[in-house]
Amino acid sequence: MESFDLGGRVAVVTGAGRGIGAAIALALAEAGADVVLAARTGSQLDVVADAVRCHGRAALVVAADLSNREAMEHLVSAAVDRFGRIDVVVNNVGGTRPGPLLEVSEGSFERALSWNVTTAFNLTQLAVPHLLATGAGSVVNIASSAGRYPSRGLLAYGTAKAALIHLTRNMAADLAPTVRVNAIAPGAIATSALAGVLTDDLEALMTRRIPMRRVGTVEDVAAAAVYLASPASSYVTGQVIPVDGGIQASVLDSGPPDGDLLPTHEVPT
Repeated sequence: MESFDLGGRVAVVTGAGRGIGAAIALALAEAGADVVLAARTGSQLDVVADAVRCHGRAALVVAADLSNREAMEHLVSAAVDRFGRIDVVVNNVGGTRPGPLLEVSEGSFERALSWNVTTAFNLTQLAVPHLLATGAGSVVNIASSAGRYPSRGLLAYGTAKAALIHLTRNMAADLAPTVRVNAIAPGAIATSALAGVLTDDLEALMTRRIPMRRVGTVEDVAAAAVYLASPASSYVTGQVIPVDGGIQASVLDSGPPDGDLLPTHEVPT
């Protein structure tokens, strides 16, 4: 179990105020890492920070709009100023409102790419000098099964997550062997964002299509993140780890081709 130990390491987690990001931050702390928590809402981050400290680890809250590079520069600087190093970067911030193809504007499509892909590019690029300095840095990008399988209503989101997956592979090639870059592709995960989308009928349809016959938990994703962040995965880079219950196609692909499959809620990362 020593290979999963993150003692003495520092992890930066974006979108850490709730859901998957918060669960990853807590799991990394439980494995021994000090954690830098970043998201828009400081009050949510404060709650997560208190939970991190309950594991005996240090937490730094950085409340900022991470959609611009200047905020990412501040995040990296704050992490290094406080802890002197960065060992792990978890690019979790993301999400996009679903909608039928003909209702997706050029602006919303470009924002989906920026929010899900450019954010990961910016933070990783800014953190690379510090990751290299550790001699064994790790980047974990949170993609989605929507980036692996087509799904009606998720045109912009799915395209952005597919781009994030390929960004992962290209970064892994560029940064090997010192810095490893991998991604996790969650399927249907029980978060507040998914709860805003699900009806009872839709959840029943989804679980019938998931081989494991259940919706995933944020802890399922967090466990994979600990593996990819830790020395346990020291021979793994450029990979996409599905945490999706074994699906081989979208579990939301139903209804007529021009149907409005989902309500206009933000889909989970």
